[in-house]
Amino acid sequence: MIIPTICLERANFSVHPFGADDFLRYEDLAKEIYQILSDEQTLHFIPEKRLVNIEDAKNWLNGAILNFHNGRNAVHFITSNSTGKLVGIIDLIPPAVAREHYRLEDYPYFLEFYLIGDAKGQSIMTNLLPAIVKSLRSNGIKKIAAVVNRKNHAAGKVLERSGFILQNNFDPFQDLYALSA
Repeated sequence: MIIPTICLERANFSVHPFGADDFLRYEDLAKEIYQILSDEQTLHFIPEKRLVNIEDAKNWLNGAILNFHNGRNAVHFITSNSTGKLVGIIDLIPPAVAREHYRLEDYPYFLEFYLIGDAKGQSIMTNLLPAIVKSLRSNGIKKIAAVVNRKNHAAGKVLERSGFILQNNFDPFQDLYALSA
């Protein structure tokens, strides 16, 4: 299965999948991934995503590359246009993979997103998510959902501003948001 990729250029930030240029900056990219997935603010609602060292970040990145080529998920990077640095990660998970982990009536594509703590309050996802949804829809993806920690009100608001609707409790700690077709 080929998962569509998202390529967006906005005034301050860009979204792109791992590409050839990223191989040239593999070490720096691994460090930037580590900075995001070891950042206390980033991990406040997702502590299970914590990376402990740079080696973990390299393994995470290698896994993301392999998973993309195997159709398991598509990791995208949010980079600052002014610095070229990674400020966030978006993961697109196809229905077949969601089916392996969740018990639902219907299996959409799932979006996950994480931003480095310093990016908090900059409306990065508020500005990017509508364009991401538009890109996915133009690639034929109509059903999109996200699971959010119930206490992460900011993420819930970002989703709602982009047209996602709270569906129900996903589990004891998380809510399921879905985008209507």
